Amino acid sequence: MSVSDSDIAFFHELFDGLGGITHRKMMGGLSIYRDGQIFAILSSSGQIYLKASGAFAETLAAVGSVKFEMEDGRGMNYWTLPDAALDDATLACDWAERALAAL
Repeated sequence: MSVSDSDIAFFHELFDGLGGITHRKMMGGLSIYRDGQIFAILSSSGQIYLKASGAFAETLAAVGSVKFEMEDGRGMNYWTLPDAALDDATLACDWAERALAAL
């Protein structure tokens, strides 16, 4: 399974306020960049994950975000975008800005 054109369009619409967003298809999903810096991924199932570690990862976990895990159970430093941000572009951009600041 790979991301659909509608998943890609949704992602770009959600984060349009950031400016400088580009993507690259990788392994059925997308790597998402702002001004050349990767800050998120879009999984093959259409789930948005923000790059996070340390205090920012703890903040995401505290609001119910879930860490990305590969099929073999290995985790990666990507956490789901909080559910409330999926329907609110301003909130989504705020979380993305926080992810970028924490890199």
